[in-house]
Amino acid sequence: MPVVLYTLYRLALFGVFLGLLWWVGMQSWLAAVVAALLAWLASYAMLRRPRDAAVAWMARRGEDRERRGVTSRIGSGARQDADVEDAADEQARRAAGQDGTTPA
Repeated sequence: MPVVLYTLYRLALFGVFLGLLWWVGMQSWLAAVVAALLAWLASYAMLRRPRDAAVAWMARRGEDRERRGVTSRIGSGARQDADVEDAADEQARRAAGQDGTTPA
């Protein structure tokens, strides 16, 4: 699983930076914040290949779910909401005569 590997790399970078900052004397909560920022920057610059592999794996997984027809509750609910909004919008446009037809 590339996502797990990428996450472990990022956690390792955070641990290294936190250890270095602690070692040089920055022994407060600010060390964790600075270490997180440094790890983020370093992971963006150094972990391009694992990040791309994780993104590709997640995209393939999403395509597989779509192909099988698996939807989440949030996805189906959002789709239903969009259908209701589209129907209401269409009805309002017809009532106003904006869709090229005359109101009934």
